[in-house]
Amino acid sequence: MKSRIPQPITDEKFPLLPKMIATSFGAGFLPVAPGTWGALVAILLWLPFYIWTPGLTAFVATAIGIVFFTVAGTWASSESEKYWGKDPVVACVDETVGQLISLLPLCGGATVAPWWTIAVSLALFRFFDIFKPLGIRSLEKLPGGLGMMADDILAAIYSALLLTGLIWLL
Repeated sequence: MKSRIPQPITDEKFPLLPKMIATSFGAGFLPVAPGTWGALVAILLWLPFYIWTPGLTAFVATAIGIVFFTVAGTWASSESEKYWGKDPVVACVDETVGQLISLLPLCGGATVAPWWTIAVSLALFRFFDIFKPLGIRSLEKLPGGLGMMADDILAAIYSALLLTGLIWLL
């Protein structure tokens, strides 16, 4: 479980690159609900691809973003624990990755109400991320950045599956 208040041990020595990645470009420093802000960063990064590119291009760009932020985020999250303690709340790149995964079902562009489905994607992901049902919580026990990222990835997979079902039903 994320600590509510970051405990900077030597924050002034925390290198800028891993700090910016771990906090989703600083979104984690916003005062209320940093995880939700991290998820909103994903939507902001994803929207231009969704709006201005064909569905396959949006899907590939999203997949590349997921891989990049998962690898970089795992490293940066591990680094953040050295400065802020175990699973600090300001390290929200895991939510950014999770939200990107939750948005994958929308990349085909064939949804009935795209803005509504983006909001549902966010709500589903945050639900699974906060309440951690169906084995999600157990992944937090993995060491360092891997544990920080893995639970959000599973939450996002559940969200994407449910969203896919909703889109199919509509």
